[in-house]
Amino acid sequence: MYSYNLKSQTDPRWIKAVMADFDSFLIDHAANERKASTLAMSMVVHYPDKDDIVREMIDLAMEEMAHFREVIKIMLKRGLQQIPDTTNFYIGTFMKSMRKDPKHYLLDRLLMFSIVEKRGAERFGLVGEALTEPKVKDFYQRLAAAEYRHYELFISLAYKYYDEQIVVTRLDELLQVEADIVKQCPFKAAVH
Repeated sequence: MYSYNLKSQTDPRWIKAVMADFDSFLIDHAANERKASTLAMSMVVHYPDKDDIVREMIDLAMEEMAHFREVIKIMLKRGLQQIPDTTNFYIGTFMKSMRKDPKHYLLDRLLMFSIVEKRGAERFGLVGEALTEPKVKDFYQRLAAAEYRHYELFISLAYKYYDEQIVVTRLDELLQVEADIVKQCPFKAAVH
């Protein structure tokens, strides 16, 4: 399996912000799961000629929607509801790094999604460690493992469709971009 490390670790101040306002974190998390499902389905539509992408992204979209459902259940028990989407600094800034030309667009999407999922695995792991409520703690620990599988899925698809050196070079560039973005992100109760 293809593997890589993020170029920065989440600052401990992030988990303090999350635990100080866990309700806001849940609302943001639900929106992220819904958007991840939508992005996976957009891959199905954009790449109908790539059977692996079609199969994997349909499965991923369904898994992300299942996660969305679980977060909504937690929110409803806490008397919370969704709010209108807002622009996410991390994702919005990261997306600006994507090359739009057809030759590079798929590669950049796969690598970017892989990096975002790996960051999600790291952060959900931190949330799982910090929580004390057993069911919610277990949910976030399972989510960390799921995000890790998603990171592996996206990176393996990149290597399937592109030459190894092209993947390695672009991955290194995007990992640095992501690390720089993380340094600029405010510490708030949000996944990213």
